[in-house]
Amino acid sequence: MTVPIGSYVVHRAQPPLTPDEQEIVRRFHELYYRRWLDGADTINLSWFGHQAWKCPLDLWMYQEILTRTRPDFVVECGTRAGGSALYIAMLLDHIGHGRVVTVDITPPPDLPPHPRIGYVTGSSTDPAVVADVERRVGAGRAMVILDSDHRADHVLAELLAYRGFVQPGDYLIVEDTNVNGHPVSPGYGPGPMEAVERFLALEDGFEVDERCERFLMTLQPRGYLRRRERA
Repeated sequence: MTVPIGSYVVHRAQPPLTPDEQEIVRRFHELYYRRWLDGADTINLSWFGHQAWKCPLDLWMYQEILTRTRPDFVVECGTRAGGSALYIAMLLDHIGHGRVVTVDITPPPDLPPHPRIGYVTGSSTDPAVVADVERRVGAGRAMVILDSDHRADHVLAELLAYRGFVQPGDYLIVEDTNVNGHPVSPGYGPGPMEAVERFLALEDGFEVDERCERFLMTLQPRGYLRRRERA
């Protein structure tokens, strides 16, 4: 099945939450995350038998973005077990277009094979790795997902290295911006959220797409960055 162009419904701006509603969302987010840390399977998802540590509401949002924007490539920094790369590749099968380039410094030996997935071994910020990804993407349009080392300095380096792959209207997504007290793991230290704030202070070509948080629960608050359309 190929998804037809124009099948995406553009969503209206979301009405703001009241303070009480914001507190409900925060408390549920903390419970959802704490349950995972305590051994429950809230985040320990699998896709066709391959682990994909994601929130299902974020995976649904990826489906919507991919169907609407139809990028030539999805660049993923942080392969881990390969479940998210497989999920995206199978979505691209249905869309009928696109490939996945996924990068990890220590990928496991049993990564899922798929004709749309290209695996790259190395640090996502290594200039040689960035050049390899650039060679694979070429002049294509890319959606970029950052989910590797979550320290703020590393994430900011990724943002600066991969921003040029993203064309107007496409997305640069920073995962796990919820750590370091946003609202979970307050003792984590500067992480993805802090990197996003620093990046947006340096780069006015991107904006936070709050529509992508309309399901209320997301592991990447303020992490869905959309490249602004050219004036």
